[in-house]
Amino acid sequence: MASSTPPKPQVKFGVRTNSGRVMSLPREEEVSIAHVSEFTSTSSGGPSDYVDYMVTMPPTPDNQPIGADVPAATQTKLGDHRPTSRLANKGRENAPERSLSVMRSTNKSTLIRSQTGEFDHNRWLFDSHGTYGYGNAYQQADGGTAKYDETGLADFLNKPWKPLTRKIKVPNGILSPYRLLVWIRLAVLVLFLVWRVRNPNQDAMWLWGMSIVCEIWFAFSWLLDQLPKLNPVNREADLSALREKFETPSPENPYGRSDLPGLDVFISTADPEKEPPLVTANTLLSILAAEYPVEKLSVYISDDGAALLTFEAMAEAVAFAEVWVPFCRKHSIEPRNPEAYFSVRKDVTKNKKNPDFVKDRRWIKREYDEFKVRINGLPDLIRRRSNTLNKKAAHEREDSVGITIDNSNPLIKATWMADCTHWPGTWLTPAPDHSKGDHASILQVMIKTPHPDPVYGVPDEHPYINFTDVDIRLPMFVYVSREKRKGYDHNKKAGAMNALVRASAILSNGPFIINFDCDHYIYNSFAIREGMCYMMDRGGDRICYIQFPQRFEGIDPSDRYANHNTVFFDGNMRALDGLQGPMYVGTGCLFRRFALYGFNPPRANEYTGLYGQHKRTISASSTGSLRFTMEDVEQPLAETPDIDAPKKFGNSRMFVESIRVAEFQGRPLADHPSVKNGRPPGALLRPRSPLDAPTVAEAVTVISCWYEDNTEWGDRVGWIYGSVTEDVVTGYRMHNRGWHSVYCVPKRDAFRGTAPINLTDRLHQVLRWATGSVEIFFSRNNAFLASSRLKFLQRIAYLNVGIYPFTSIFLVVYCTLPALSLFSGHFIVQTLDVMFLVYLLLITVTLMLLSLLEVKWSGISLEELWRNEQFWVIGGTSAHLVAVLQGLLKVIAGIEISFTLTSKSAAEDEEDIYADLYVIKYTSLFIPPLIIIALNITSIFVGCSRTIYSEIPQWSKLLGGAFFSFWVLVHMYPFAKGLMGRKGRTPTIIYVWCGLLAITISLLWITISPPEGSTNGSTSITL
Repeated sequence: MASSTPPKPQVKFGVRTNSGRVMSLPREEEVSIAHVSEFTSTSSGGPSDYVDYMVTMPPTPDNQPIGADVPAATQTKLGDHRPTSRLANKGRENAPERSLSVMRSTNKSTLIRSQTGEFDHNRWLFDSHGTYGYGNAYQQADGGTAKYDETGLADFLNKPWKPLTRKIKVPNGILSPYRLLVWIRLAVLVLFLVWRVRNPNQDAMWLWGMSIVCEIWFAFSWLLDQLPKLNPVNREADLSALREKFETPSPENPYGRSDLPGLDVFISTADPEKEPPLVTANTLLSILAAEYPVEKLSVYISDDGAALLTFEAMAEAVAFAEVWVPFCRKHSIEPRNPEAYFSVRKDVTKNKKNPDFVKDRRWIKREYDEFKVRINGLPDLIRRRSNTLNKKAAHEREDSVGITIDNSNPLIKATWMADCTHWPGTWLTPAPDHSKGDHASILQVMIKTPHPDPVYGVPDEHPYINFTDVDIRLPMFVYVSREKRKGYDHNKKAGAMNALVRASAILSNGPFIINFDCDHYIYNSFAIREGMCYMMDRGGDRICYIQFPQRFEGIDPSDRYANHNTVFFDGNMRALDGLQGPMYVGTGCLFRRFALYGFNPPRANEYTGLYGQHKRTISASSTGSLRFTMEDVEQPLAETPDIDAPKKFGNSRMFVESIRVAEFQGRPLADHPSVKNGRPPGALLRPRSPLDAPTVAEAVTVISCWYEDNTEWGDRVGWIYGSVTEDVVTGYRMHNRGWHSVYCVPKRDAFRGTAPINLTDRLHQVLRWATGSVEIFFSRNNAFLASSRLKFLQRIAYLNVGIYPFTSIFLVVYCTLPALSLFSGHFIVQTLDVMFLVYLLLITVTLMLLSLLEVKWSGISLEELWRNEQFWVIGGTSAHLVAVLQGLLKVIAGIEISFTLTSKSAAEDEEDIYADLYVIKYTSLFIPPLIIIALNITSIFVGCSRTIYSEIPQWSKLLGGAFFSFWVLVHMYPFAKGLMGRKGRTPTIIYVWCGLLAITISLLWITISPPEGSTNGSTSITL
């Protein structure tokens, strides 16, 4: 307690409360010192309770009331640094500016103390209109004292830096046991294999030898698949932070224009018969309506078949987009694929508050139905138009030249466009310079560059829908069909993608590229923004691509052939995200254009040692591998030597000059000291220049078939050639240079597509993937030859990509071992002793526990795991085996392998959306699984007959062989069910014939090789 005694009765008694504040009491009446102790007591409330008092804040600038002057008063120090306060009389005239009136109370004062006996500061602030000081939670209206006049609320709000993404680690309660079980199972496998080698089956060494070789390979294959799964991660993106940084008004961006980088979207199609134009048109409409700045978005479609049907279907889609895209923006439609939106079976009015929604939806649905009818009628329209114009041209030729149309002068059956000119692409009747492999370049800008500022609709502009205050602009859209000539290797899809890369660099030069197959559409209109969060975040300059998971529609509910492939997309890919990044899987991938050009990242790590335990950080400026070097990681690209550019990228100077611009525009925002290699805010606000004729002409030049001659396109630049799985190779090359990738899994599916549910189509799809993997294994893209910039576990993952098809050889042998065991009367072990069963039990239990924990961190279900394992056996004994043979033929004999496109069209039965599931298309891939099924079924009958009619039955060997045969048949069940077709369509006589055939073969085997001791004609059954 401290006191001051000026003249007169102005004696102040100060008391320190429990909260550390000092309260001074003026003695204007007869106040005894005893009352002071009562004032601070928790039992106060009697007649000496002071209710008329005044609070004076200490003379510091951070806690003065608004408008108060800082008095030259001394502060009593009590030995601590907590804030203090004083009590003065309410009516004192010498401090009117700091007078605070409070309520009177006849009972215990709630203003003086709270329930704990402390001063109620919150109540004081409310009643006195006090201040909290300075910060981003509260700010004075008039700026406060002179010392803080230069600091405003905006200064506090602009200080915090928010990351755009964050990494969410798997809980240790799941990941630690998972890793422990992996090593436990590995130790059990090693002990089991050692035991198997030391305990051969002397009665059947051939059977034991085949089984032990297969088991060693299976253990090695499991290890390759399991090691990259040791560090799974999850990620989240913050869309609100992206909007605040790039689309909020600021001193650098006073009008709030979008500072996001440009984006070029690629759609690839090749055959309108197998890839219906209506599916492609719906994909285009979903992209045009995506939630990304319209002036920054450009869409390109690559028609590798140069079909007029696709061209006119896209023109129809553009016309329909003029009403569909504004409708989606007005009512926040999801998904923005018209076919998917109108097929959704749910309440479409949920969360819709605009009274025009029902009317607008009814009208747009009718417009879409008419749009579909026009698309479906295009083939007949083109054919009738071409026939009419061909006859007219023939008559004109006869009249002008006098030549009669006959066999010597046949009628030229050209394909005509709507403007009565010849279509420069593929004709309905192939002709020289107008066939699929021989036609000119086609580039058509169907939607020009949009205005940089929003263009809103006006009232009464549209007769049926009111687009007032709705942005009616559309992104730029370009139709591209590269030139094809005989004698050139056009490199399939990879060549088409590289042509789009060059054409888009000339026309729009977006620093980022995202590619889609024609049957994959945008299901989440904000998905592109989520991917851009990773590119624009701190460290985003080291990311080469963002891979989104593939989700499929139209799959049968049971997912008979594991079409969803969730084990790979939610398990393996999520685990790779914790290493150097996921693989590129062909579609739904957001690329950094600069990385596609073959450059090294600005910063990379080198991993040395036996398993990459030593890490060294290097920068691009310290490597000599770049022809476009960087002077510093935070500086733009150095000057490009003209002598090097044509050798690498071709002879288009406009394209070479665009590289520098794309690299700079793709950098993250330099809004924090920790952001390296960034660009200043507001650098991308300048509107894009409109296209002119020379620019379009240059774009046509770079898609010619000869442009890639003597360049590094397909070798180091762009999509890589030489494999049917160009996607995996392209991603591997980027990782091998030190780039990182990210796996983006939004809460709502980003994109959706279709997958073949027919058994034959599914097997051919798997055959193409496996053949590409074999090609990778026998090429310089083998992970054994990777650079030191590839992480050890990432190297293991890519090594598994090239090795997994060879597992089919051992799988086929292992699936026939149970049948051979039952036929011969022997087993893979001498006897079913305890050690064998214990090892078998431990291996099974650890596998089950690993599966349960993998379900926990990946989100997949046990049923999906089981379906994946079933189809692994089916594909391994059919498609993978053929892929190995084809790959060996290509490597040894140089025989090229061609594949047909997977059909995206549905079956003809419109009443059943899963009708294609029951269609049987016989192929040679069915032969190996059919032989395995027949052998195992027959061997069970043979084994049972042998054991029953044997004088000394060997029931343990029968049970062992029958159990493994049953294991094989259970895995083959989906394959057998697929051969049966639709339920009820397979005649009963088929099953009767199969049973009779199995019994006949069993009896025949018994006759040829009777059991020992049964030649005397008498048999006995003993257990």
